[in-house]
Amino acid sequence: MSNIVIHKAETRGSADYGWLKPNYYFSFANYYHPERVHFGMLRVVNDDFVEGGMGFAKHPHDNMEIITIPLEGALIHKDSMGNSSVVHAGEIQVMSAGKTVIHSEHNFHKDLPLKLFQIWVFPNQRNVEPRYQQITLDKTLRKNKWQQVLSPNEDDEGVWIYQDAWFMMGDFDKGQKASYELKDAMHGVYLIVIEGDVNVNGNALSKRDAIGISEVDAIEIEALNDCELLLMEVPMR
Repeated sequence: MSNIVIHKAETRGSADYGWLKPNYYFSFANYYHPERVHFGMLRVVNDDFVEGGMGFAKHPHDNMEIITIPLEGALIHKDSMGNSSVVHAGEIQVMSAGKTVIHSEHNFHKDLPLKLFQIWVFPNQRNVEPRYQQITLDKTLRKNKWQQVLSPNEDDEGVWIYQDAWFMMGDFDKGQKASYELKDAMHGVYLIVIEGDVNVNGNALSKRDAIGISEVDAIEIEALNDCELLLMEVPMR
């Protein structure tokens, strides 16, 4: 029997700091929900809106895998490892905080908003040397199928992290069906509808809705409209 949690978009935590308007799938900052602290090794999923020219000043992290997926616009990243880069929509960035890293993130554009997902995953190794990785994704590889954008393997497609996790993205046309087989029976899948409407294992979801499913071998999706999906497979313990 599968274990399912559904997080509708309107039930997410939220805040309004003027320049920053975040939506929280899990407890974060001033938002706390006792049943939404994490999903297995997935600790944070923030759906952020950042005004032009604004951003996060220098701050530290340690022992966390931090993944950033810009959806619209671009961000400027600077860190204590000496990295300074611009991350555009269509790219993915990962930072293994390890022992400790200090970084800042700002909207690259002065007059355009930045929309992004920031995702934190608990690592399976502590106090590693901090590392940074950024790649451009070929969106044509996810047309009506899953494109791997993250894995635990340095030589695989996409970025890699210190955890047995796999992230997939897919753009599916209305009426298309697809399945996803989990890598491990002890894992679960957390899926977010970035755009559109989809049926996941019999559950209808719309834009920015999310579903967490564990104790299954596979999930089945059907695109009710053209949709864009982010799927995250993580260990449950």
